[in-house]
Amino acid sequence: MSTNPAGNTGGGPSPRYVFAPAETVAVPVVGSDALFPVHRIYCVGRNYAAHAVEMGHDPDKELPFFFQKNPDNLSIGDGEFPYPPRSSDVHHEIELVVALSGGGKDIPLESAMDHVFGYAVALDMTRRDLQAEAKKLGRPWEVAKAFEHSAPCAPLVPASQIGHPTEGAVWLDVNGERRQTGDLNQLIWKVPEMISYLSSMFELRAGDLIFSGTPSGVAAVERGDRMHAHIDGIGALKVTVA
Repeated sequence: MSTNPAGNTGGGPSPRYVFAPAETVAVPVVGSDALFPVHRIYCVGRNYAAHAVEMGHDPDKELPFFFQKNPDNLSIGDGEFPYPPRSSDVHHEIELVVALSGGGKDIPLESAMDHVFGYAVALDMTRRDLQAEAKKLGRPWEVAKAFEHSAPCAPLVPASQIGHPTEGAVWLDVNGERRQTGDLNQLIWKVPEMISYLSSMFELRAGDLIFSGTPSGVAAVERGDRMHAHIDGIGALKVTVA
């Protein structure tokens, strides 16, 4: 809803803001000069069984749960990840991103994929020490997950080009050494299930991104480390810790 000093929402003068609104955050699209405008970022927690176990949870007993990052947490394309303040234990988490071109409430499972625009490779960078403290105190995770530059993301690949991958190797190297390995077929909650379940709690919209969870092998990075993330059929992302 737009803000209008005159009190009307259409047909009147243009809104006059107290300062210039922030620019729309957008992700480039492979093979196009068009941009994908981002509305919200939802992240699925512990969506690979091995990662759930390494984090001390039983993947057979949990419904999916979600947390959020902010659109302006995105860093687009290869580049640098500035090591964040107030942490000495920052972890990498490679993730498949699902980009939505449509939305709604209570989306049926059988039509969930109709809302998918495309996919990308991304990193959910996490201040693990702050997350552990938040868990211990029963507090939200924003300080651990939604900090500046916490979501490096490659350009989106449209589903019209690659279809809807249900399998493919997922891996991340740090300084040429393999850290994380998995496969898209190991997702506990598949893409249509994520969309349908999430839409029962939020009204999804075009422009939403869903970070779909990470395989096992998450670990700390240090300044100067070079991360190389890859998902078969989707693409790659190379990020240096600055």
